[in-house]
Amino acid sequence: MIKEAVRILRDGGLVAFPTETVYGLGADCDNAEAVAKIFAVKGRPAGRPLTIHIGPSADPASWCHWTAAAQVLADRFWPGPLTLVLPKRGVADIVTGGLPTVGLRAPDHPLAIQLLEAFGGGLAAPSANRSGYPSPTLASQVRDELGDGVDLILDGGPTTIGVASTVLSLVDEPRILRLGTLTQEVLAPWIPGIR
Repeated sequence: MIKEAVRILRDGGLVAFPTETVYGLGADCDNAEAVAKIFAVKGRPAGRPLTIHIGPSADPASWCHWTAAAQVLADRFWPGPLTLVLPKRGVADIVTGGLPTVGLRAPDHPLAIQLLEAFGGGLAAPSANRSGYPSPTLASQVRDELGDGVDLILDGGPTTIGVASTVLSLVDEPRILRLGTLTQEVLAPWIPGIR
């Protein structure tokens, strides 16, 4: 199934896959037409940024201006439910909503890791649900909601966390943009001045 998923992604298709938080709807982040399909299938308003998911062996500096602070956090919390927002590098505006920043995350789920390592690049991947609806924690929920809009659904069973990742901006002062399971108290020892 992983080989088939990689083929679909390289051909510009969409693959839903499990993470430890919720199921994601992935497209090759370097293929603007593929990314546009995410917005169409989800009914997601244009201009909303998407997180790029990467594997453990990927170099985050391929997509952003990586910093020492980001490395400290990645060493401690990746793979895991933490999205880091940094100034982007070579990422299409459709992925970042036209913003000068990009969110990166390394998910902690064996199937997601297998997929990302086999694909060898970044996947733009919001939650695999219709915009405005609850995020899916089961493959069957993705199938019921998005149907034929998804080329392949990788079923990894129920997700373990069920809540979206914490999003932390490292642009200027460190700031939590979306609270997930990683709270300010958990992150504070690793990133001074967080708010």
